[in-house]
Amino acid sequence: MELEDHVLIDRWRTGDTAAGQALFERYFVMIYRFFSTKCEPEAEELTQATFLAAVRARDQFRKDASFKTYLFTIARNELHHLLRTKARKLDKLDFELSSIADLVSSVGTRLDRSAEHRQIVDALHRLPVDQQTLLELHYWEELDISGLAAVFEVSAQTMRARLYRARKALRELLVPFAPAEALRDDDTLDHWMQRQETLARGRHIATRPGS
Repeated sequence: MELEDHVLIDRWRTGDTAAGQALFERYFVMIYRFFSTKCEPEAEELTQATFLAAVRARDQFRKDASFKTYLFTIARNELHHLLRTKARKLDKLDFELSSIADLVSSVGTRLDRSAEHRQIVDALHRLPVDQQTLLELHYWEELDISGLAAVFEVSAQTMRARLYRARKALRELLVPFAPAEALRDDDTLDHWMQRQETLARGRHIATRPGS
């Protein structure tokens, strides 16, 4: 039976390197996926940077949120740092306004995707970075309102409003290709988005060498 995160964290803090390795193996794919849909060429480097930052700050983690949420908070900060570096020539950079499509010249991904899933990712790239981030964390990494609020360091009420606006913006971008039924309301949109990612992950596993 897998040990819970907080047990592994306590062991890690007392010098059990195997416990720390177990934590990183548990979340490596999630963190890599987070970066791969936004800046594929730097995804591996940013994933490593996220875990190194977690190592340096392991004693600062207060366990008032999940370790998963803690890692995504670090990952979001690493993403912002990279995008600020790429956008030095811009007079102003606002992650609530600027999209990945605006900031990164190439945002292709090597992950195996269907044509429909690539359209979804392309639509997400056209949203402001923070909207793309919160939607991916909500749909694909299953963070609830409290988890999202912790990552974005805002209140739950503020996060509900942001999620509402992000869903609305995404729905408008999906109209050209998504089924009308999927866009009927927030519940149908959530279900459809989660379903598309589940199917994409299944295809990726099925097409890996040796599978």
